[in-house]
Amino acid sequence: MYVRARKSGGRWQVFSPLRFGYYGKTARPKQAGLIMVHAVSLGEMRAAQPLVQALLSEGHTILLTHLTYTGYAEGQRAFNAAIANGQLIQQWLPYDFPGAAKRFYAFYQPQLVVVIEREVWPNLLYQAIRADIPVFLVSARFSARSLRKSLRMGALMRNAYARFAAIYAQTFQDAQRLERAGAKGVRVSGNFKFDVQLALDQVERGKQFADRLGRKIVVIASTREGEDQMFIDAMRRYIRREHQMDLDARERTLFYLIPRHPQRFESAAILLEAEGWNVVRRSQLVQSGDCTSRSLACCKEADVLLGDSLGEMPWYYAQAQVAIIGGSFAPLGGQNFIEACALGVPVIVGPHTRNFEQAVDDALKEGAALRVQNAEIALKTAMQLLEDSTQRQRMADAGLHWVQKHAGSVERVMAGIHEILKQQHVRQNRLDK
Repeated sequence: MYVRARKSGGRWQVFSPLRFGYYGKTARPKQAGLIMVHAVSLGEMRAAQPLVQALLSEGHTILLTHLTYTGYAEGQRAFNAAIANGQLIQQWLPYDFPGAAKRFYAFYQPQLVVVIEREVWPNLLYQAIRADIPVFLVSARFSARSLRKSLRMGALMRNAYARFAAIYAQTFQDAQRLERAGAKGVRVSGNFKFDVQLALDQVERGKQFADRLGRKIVVIASTREGEDQMFIDAMRRYIRREHQMDLDARERTLFYLIPRHPQRFESAAILLEAEGWNVVRRSQLVQSGDCTSRSLACCKEADVLLGDSLGEMPWYYAQAQVAIIGGSFAPLGGQNFIEACALGVPVIVGPHTRNFEQAVDDALKEGAALRVQNAEIALKTAMQLLEDSTQRQRMADAGLHWVQKHAGSVERVMAGIHEILKQQHVRQNRLDK
């Protein structure tokens, strides 16, 4: 954690007493019956947002926990109003030591713990059961690789999975693998990412910016380690050709390169600037303000916009005619592409998509996405789509339909939460009598 924090920047508090379950003079929550939601990092935090919002809308007080700074920062951004009025408390999840977990539950005393996607920590589970706190695993994904690792760990993980009060899997295949790992009575609820609530202000500002800029835009989103250079190599051909043709700026393509993690913003900037291209950073535009004459002038002649900001994917996707999704061109499992489909953007993915296996298969069958083998073919396909408005519209419509068809996962999990809270209420009434 210390090494990762050194590389990543931000306030990780790796050796803080909070990470070990010591809260000192931290004010104990005044509210009884907290519902704890654990979203380990950025991706899980984005997935958790519709569930957290649904719980807040019902008047629950939320304890939102994280392990990484990026998850913590996204939680602050997404729920700053709820934090300000005291309806949501943010905290680090303690490390998985018996004492730390025990002290954490004794201090916060949540009535229910909800874990997003796949964060399974044996001590935190065990101490929750000892404290009589039910734990849900929701929007759970469990690959064949995860199953193999879990089986190798034997009874430790088998017992951990068996301790969940309820598990809601993303797909039938995830449910089957979870049950082989030791989970009991797994339900299939779907993927929270289909219930995405896009920031409408970002979408509107993005659309206005693209309209006033008037350029063709290809967004290369969520690139991971090693992928930036792949796409720079692929872009070189098209940028060079468009300059040689002496095209007017409005006829040239503007590429957006958006690294997945903030610790790679600078390294991506160095790679781009080494090409001698006209590179604009999103952080420059934020300082100038969207749609100002200065921001528009910066992008008028730009070759590449570097997306060095967090929490703004709706702004980027709102401008895209085509989106290429990173994390899938190196063997890293892929990244979330559902937000792009939800905004009617045709999607291109690479060969490595194990983290979104079922979603990618479904999107391909629906015609909302295309799969290609490498970054070079991805850029070639994107450029072809820019010239084929009929195909783009067909894919856009398919994406919108596909996202709408799979929505409802949060509603199904909320029904399970209501059920367990009702049981707790009935049991407490009996004890009071």
